[in-house]
Amino acid sequence: MNALASRIMLAWGWRRAFIAFAAGAAGALAMPPFGFLLGLVASLTMAVWLLDGAVPGGRLAAWASALSAAQVGWWWGFGYFVAGLWWLGAAFLVEADQFAWALPFGVLGLPALLAFFPALGFAIARALWTPGAGRLFAFAFGLSLSEWLRGMLFTGFPWNTLGMALGQNLWLMQGAAVVGLYGLTLATVLICSAPATLGTGKSLGARIGPAAAAVVMLATLAVLGALRLPSGPTPLVDGVRLRIMQPNLPQDAKFRPENRDEIMRRYLSLSDRATSPQSSGIADVTHLVWPESAFPFLLHRDAGALAQIAALLPPGALLITGAARAEEPLPGEERLRFFNSIQALADDGTIVATYDKAHLVPFGEYLPGFLDHALRGLGLREFVHVPGGFTPARSRRPLEVPGLPVVAATVCYEAIFPGAILPDGAERPGLVLNVTNDAWFGITPGPHQHFAQARLRAVEEGLPLVRAANNGISAVVDPYGRIVASLPLGAEGVLDARLPQPISATIFSQLGHILFGALLLMCAAATLAARQLRRPL
Repeated sequence: MNALASRIMLAWGWRRAFIAFAAGAAGALAMPPFGFLLGLVASLTMAVWLLDGAVPGGRLAAWASALSAAQVGWWWGFGYFVAGLWWLGAAFLVEADQFAWALPFGVLGLPALLAFFPALGFAIARALWTPGAGRLFAFAFGLSLSEWLRGMLFTGFPWNTLGMALGQNLWLMQGAAVVGLYGLTLATVLICSAPATLGTGKSLGARIGPAAAAVVMLATLAVLGALRLPSGPTPLVDGVRLRIMQPNLPQDAKFRPENRDEIMRRYLSLSDRATSPQSSGIADVTHLVWPESAFPFLLHRDAGALAQIAALLPPGALLITGAARAEEPLPGEERLRFFNSIQALADDGTIVATYDKAHLVPFGEYLPGFLDHALRGLGLREFVHVPGGFTPARSRRPLEVPGLPVVAATVCYEAIFPGAILPDGAERPGLVLNVTNDAWFGITPGPHQHFAQARLRAVEEGLPLVRAANNGISAVVDPYGRIVASLPLGAEGVLDARLPQPISATIFSQLGHILFGALLLMCAAATLAARQLRRPL
């Protein structure tokens, strides 16, 4: 172990960059659907050794060391994001005639930009570096802070945040109810980087102590998580019988307005499918849920489609579905405003509730303002083609559906933002609803990663999750993250389930990221204390 650590620390030039890239790529194996935690252990252990080697001499040694650390962090991040987000390339091939040329920009360009966040984290860690176990706290501080910034800045993109290495395991994810995803991230970095001392410690205790403490920390999280889980199922909401329709409709030329009749027939027949000899199809259902992008047309302006849905629904039942909608132009404007929405329809075909997506996907649903005019001048557009792109809602509003508790609605990747899924200024909801269309990414790790992140929101908030996805994974999840029922990726079908009740508001739902901030400060204090202890008197 000492020899390996020394070789990594002393590596330079392209070898150093390659080791960092490979280490980052190995870390992506800890993300869903693989969940190989040892991949991240090897990844972060090697990252610590690479930072140990970032010590060039000279008058500007501190600045040179931080710059060297940032370079290592960039290559590490580039490997991590390329290996973890390569599946984004599938979206560029849906309309290959228009977007295939841009595939390298999505598969390599986005990871190259995201890599600047771990570069910053590595540089901060190196600035606080101290020999021995204290450097683990510096590393956890810098990298966890950069992960939080990645989820906040430039509209945020907290996809595959390091804490998901723990946040996909039922026992370990329970910690998110207290400290959230970013608190799990800090714990992940401490646990997975601790074996670095096995190759650098001066004494047996210095070598084994941090790794042993990491094992104890991981075991403690698992035991506390297991104790938090109730022995029986979560109580159910009376009178609510859900049916989720997963059409598995490909995101290709078939999903066009001219195919509306075929699409509607598929949705209607699938929604009324019997799931057992005892099933009466949709007659047994109070709430039918369809996924995002359900229609290649404006549902609220299509009287024929509304009539078909009214004919499908039994008395008293409602449909909750993703649907684009349009509003008249604002004064001084000419174009309609389009919203990516969730709409609830009663059994007479009237729309009784609407939620508009607030957190849009850059380049997917709109072009950023400072680039919009220039890119459209070059003939470019967003992936989802509506004139001028979608308009974001000004705030997150609750979806109030008759027969259901107040709904915290999320469309697509809105569900990946910890602490930001509840409606603004409303009473505490009774469930989280996520409708999405992951068919853009095919049968790849992407939909698995998306589901895992939405599932963790249920644990953070103590709310059940109802998720309808075009090609999967559709599911009902209880407030502890336990999957009550699900449909796998790439399957066509319907899912019948009851709605679990919410539990009491979690610590995270009440305090948000405050405890994570406190843990960050504790890491910084531990680092500074270690530095003081090593100073000569």
